[in-house]
Amino acid sequence: MPTLLRIASITACTLAIAAASTAANAQQAPKPEQVIKWRQSAFQVVAWNTGRIKASLDGSYNKDEVLKAAATIAAIASNLSPLFPAGTEQGKGWHETGAKPELFKETQKVGELASSFSKEASELARVAAAGDTAVVKDQFGKLTRSCKACHDDFRAKD
Repeated sequence: MPTLLRIASITACTLAIAAASTAANAQQAPKPEQVIKWRQSAFQVVAWNTGRIKASLDGSYNKDEVLKAAATIAAIASNLSPLFPAGTEQGKGWHETGAKPELFKETQKVGELASSFSKEASELARVAAAGDTAVVKDQFGKLTRSCKACHDDFRAKD
């Protein structure tokens, strides 16, 4: 093999290995502090949208605003498990995590509560599209009770 061809082959192999290891490093798990920030941000978005729905139900009902807020909550509620990986039981994101250590141990109960939250959020989005204020108000109560059920057991008191 001529020297130039050998150098080109070695260079190509070296670049391929470097690219592969860069891709592997890019796919490493994020730091716990980053995941806690994502989790806190997701729940802040849920809280803000919950407030939008409550304001609409308590004031002048705006179907479009309620539907947007309900759809946002449902989207977040449908995919919570990636926000609670092992190693994020304690630590600081934007602030200290409010998750109790039991949240990471009682996986069956947490799964049931998360499933309930997702179900109630999806149902709220569904009934919000229909626009019947009384039905939305009833479903909103179910959603907030599903939030409280998890907070009662797995969120530290402020």
